[in-house]
Amino acid sequence: MEDELDALVRAVLSSPKYRGVCPDLVRRLGKVELSRRRSLREATKRTRSRLHQIGAAYLEGGRARLPDLALLRAAYASGDRARIREASAEVLRCHSSTRERLPILDRVFSEALGGIGPVGSVLDVACGLNPVALPWMPVGRDVEYRAWDVQGELVDYLEGFFGFAHERGEAALVDVTGTLPDHEADVALVLKALPCLEHVERGDGERLLGALRAPYLLVSFPVRSLGGRAKGMEESYEAAFGRLVEARGWRAEVFRYPTELVFLVRK
Repeated sequence: MEDELDALVRAVLSSPKYRGVCPDLVRRLGKVELSRRRSLREATKRTRSRLHQIGAAYLEGGRARLPDLALLRAAYASGDRARIREASAEVLRCHSSTRERLPILDRVFSEALGGIGPVGSVLDVACGLNPVALPWMPVGRDVEYRAWDVQGELVDYLEGFFGFAHERGEAALVDVTGTLPDHEADVALVLKALPCLEHVERGDGERLLGALRAPYLLVSFPVRSLGGRAKGMEESYEAAFGRLVEARGWRAEVFRYPTELVFLVRK
């Protein structure tokens, strides 16, 4: 089986769409699919499909769709707050998750995080392009910001971004469903990530939340599908997350927005 698994991982990572995906995640998914499918070809196809559901569907056009970092670099060099936000918004539009958050950016972070400062460190799990939204976050320029994702093109882009935008920022290619975080942070961000994690293995999201070494978790859920349908998502996510919080003995404050359901959890 190891030979077949190696072949599956090579086949998936040879595709331009999945070339930058964390190999640990591909291997974990591939092992499961090989045990379920009749052939290597079927298992490879299903692994690609699951990777699409987990994250590839959200970054339209892949790395080629991302604006040149020169746009952001010039904005930050200018020191003009309005110009920095304008350039940041242009980048955030390239990822479905952060594009949906743009209309509420002036509110969501200030309302949810404004009362818990000072925030000295942030761990952004399954971050996508969210770190580019730093200009809207109520944190100081000296905040330590760790950003983790399974898509290599995003990690590379964020490493370049942190190079000029935030000297205490770092991005890493990490599969948090297989490697639980051992870093401490004042706040952990898990924004619209839990439904994607459940596509890896049921229960991965709850295991991650329990393992996060942060007194505060900022957790959110989409209220509509990528196609724009509500389908009772908000009610379903709120009920399920409420049961999880109660079972763990945590406290949670809820913030409702047209595009996102947000919880500030005190562990």
